[in-house]
Amino acid sequence: MSMLQKMFLAVVLTGGIATAASAAGTNEPAGIETAKPMSSAEIYRLYNQNSWMWKAGAGYFSAKARRFTAWSRENGSPSFGMGRWFITESGKLCFNADWHAKTGTATAITCFSHRKKGGLIYQKREPDGQWYVFKSAPAQATDEFAKLRHGDYVRSQLGGIETSVSKTK
Repeated sequence: MSMLQKMFLAVVLTGGIATAASAAGTNEPAGIETAKPMSSAEIYRLYNQNSWMWKAGAGYFSAKARRFTAWSRENGSPSFGMGRWFITESGKLCFNADWHAKTGTATAITCFSHRKKGGLIYQKREPDGQWYVFKSAPAQATDEFAKLRHGDYVRSQLGGIETSVSKTK
């Protein structure tokens, strides 16, 4: 697989994550200009030991060695990611994972910035995403935050996805 194909694969595999950001349009939400970056501790509490449920998959943020695991069926194509998650001092959650699909394997680093103002949390996919309200005050069922669930919701699907991907390589 060429480097160009690997880069394309990484973009496709991570493209389905947080599609709410791209759906938000180009207008920044009110209050974002005065919101402050979240601390590492706040972001850790938000994601640690939680699964982020996506439209066609999920990612799990394990406390043990900050392991990140994920599966996806974006566009009907099974894939899975394995790597590590980390938090930057500037309020970013990132995960560095090797994504495996029928077409090959590619490494991708995906990051999300977080800002907070009062009870509101804003999120933006880096580097080109748009800010959107991640968690309202009070939280609403339609918030992206509502897709975080305590526990590992990845493991039960991961084995089947791994088998599906490896059979076709």
